Amino acid sequence: MLLVNHIRDQFDVVLAGLQKRNFPDALSFLNQVLALDDQRKTTQTQRDQLQAESNSISKEIGMLMKSGKREEAEQIKARTAQLKQEIKELDEQNSKAEEELKALLYTIPNIPHSSVPAGKSAEDNEVVLEHGSIPALGEYKLPHWELIKKYDIIDFDLGVKITGAGFPVYKGKGARLQRALINFFLDEALNAGFLEVQPPILVNEDSGYGTGQLPDKEGQMYHATADNLYLIPTAEVPITNLYRDVILSEEDLPIRNVGYTPCFRREAGSWGAHVRGLNRLHQFDKVEIVQITHPDKSYEALEEMSSYVQGLLQKLELPYRVLRLCGGDMGFTSALTYDMEVFSAAQERWLEVSSVSNFETYQTNRLKLRFRGEDKKTQLAHSLNGSALALPRIVAAILENNQGPDGIQMPKVLQPYLGFDRI
Repeated sequence: MLLVNHIRDQFDVVLAGLQKRNFPDALSFLNQVLALDDQRKTTQTQRDQLQAESNSISKEIGMLMKSGKREEAEQIKARTAQLKQEIKELDEQNSKAEEELKALLYTIPNIPHSSVPAGKSAEDNEVVLEHGSIPALGEYKLPHWELIKKYDIIDFDLGVKITGAGFPVYKGKGARLQRALINFFLDEALNAGFLEVQPPILVNEDSGYGTGQLPDKEGQMYHATADNLYLIPTAEVPITNLYRDVILSEEDLPIRNVGYTPCFRREAGSWGAHVRGLNRLHQFDKVEIVQITHPDKSYEALEEMSSYVQGLLQKLELPYRVLRLCGGDMGFTSALTYDMEVFSAAQERWLEVSSVSNFETYQTNRLKLRFRGEDKKTQLAHSLNGSALALPRIVAAILENNQGPDGIQMPKVLQPYLGFDRI
């Protein structure tokens, strides 16, 4: 969430950032925010003036009572009662204005970093680099949804029977491949210095607002209405919320956490061939890395996280590319996002497998996540997160890219985790 003072002090920068994001009616919207803030300030000033008058009268009443001037004291008590009523009304007006202001601020996305390219859709994203060779498959090549049937390792029909579409059942070597990838990703993160945490997969409303999934992604989240809890769309939500309402010491930074969770997304409105098989699911497994950093170090941390995820893809021997997302394709809370995509040889298309983002102070302002520097003053930290990695499309690419007429070769780095080298 943006600070009102930042909007006021950096109005032209904020306006240009929202225009880069194609935010509708950005100018009038920002003017509405500032007008509401002005109204709130005016009401607060009036309230403070009345409170000062009330305090002065109370002292006067006390002095009159001590002096035995009871009648005079009783005469001005009526003004005190009137002031209390006026103060109450102004407090109510102020509370209403603050709620309206907060509701407006919640709908404003983060301001893009200066390096973010302009654009309206994924077609306008900038390719930063490409790595690896795209495998040349013979005539035998099959897409992963046919491979999983051929080798009986994932069953979508059983998932439909038990739950519905988008909830596959992994079995045999398919289940072992899932477990191997999770353990490999966690071990790699631990070796890189991340602290493993295992958070809840249900979060409350405050947590959803804290990291920006609410109200922006409310329609995409599964909501357990009886308890007003939400199934997490990513481990970013509970892991980052570990530090909600916390004041850290500067010496604590950076904080680097990793966690594995199942993730749940309704993916409302998704259909078509591009979401077939493992390409888009309602439930999937993911290992997430989260960092809390000093503001001066967050972009250095972002590049480090991007390199780390690329290292995982290199060890899995998957061809990949890195994209810098344009203003129109960025997530609501992000200031800068790199997407990592692997090439799926049978589908002959790129599949997103990771997003690594710097949120700067957008989340930490909502979370009230601060740190105290050497000068003993507190300031907002920066938060970052990245998929390291999401499993479904990684599995799809491994199956498709490594297939042959007599089976599917597993990446060497996974074989010690799997206990087999081929499917």
